[in-house]
Amino acid sequence: MKTKYPVCFAPLLLAVSIPAPAQSSVKDALVKHWKTSGDFTIAVAEAMPAEDYNFRPNPEEMSFGQVMAHIGVADEGACAVASGLAHPEMPAKISEWAKAKAPKPEVSKDDAVAFLKESFDFCNKAVAAMTPERLDSIEGPPARNMTGFEWLWAYFTHTAHHRGQAEVYLRVKGIKPPDYEF
Repeated sequence: MKTKYPVCFAPLLLAVSIPAPAQSSVKDALVKHWKTSGDFTIAVAEAMPAEDYNFRPNPEEMSFGQVMAHIGVADEGACAVASGLAHPEMPAKISEWAKAKAPKPEVSKDDAVAFLKESFDFCNKAVAAMTPERLDSIEGPPARNMTGFEWLWAYFTHTAHHRGQAEVYLRVKGIKPPDYEF
């Protein structure tokens, strides 16, 4: 008996008829990429020598240490709003920096790296704890109402922006930034 399709197509037809494993969820992607972003940001922070943490390419820019503190402060705030988890208490020196008016005090490498580790640990827990409902719910002050997902996405992007700025600072100092790992 002749068939419409040659026998060699039978395995292919069988393969396409089996459902593929489910794609990962948006939350799974956020958990994965926040972790990667944190690890990479900390590697960038660690690449700058401690004696150069007050480096800025021009007077209008934040110093390298201030950029690192800015990333951590912004991320903790966004992850707290998005998740509804209590904002962790900031270390004294970072809190002093955050509250200061210009000119802001410098931030040491030890303070910045320790704070980034704490802030990314908090964000990783916050993202992992989010429910689909929380990702879709509107959060934040009236002037900045966004969904939980938008808060996480906005500050993931904010981190990438300032981490890129920090990588330029490293290159200006003749330091090759760490390679990004997916």
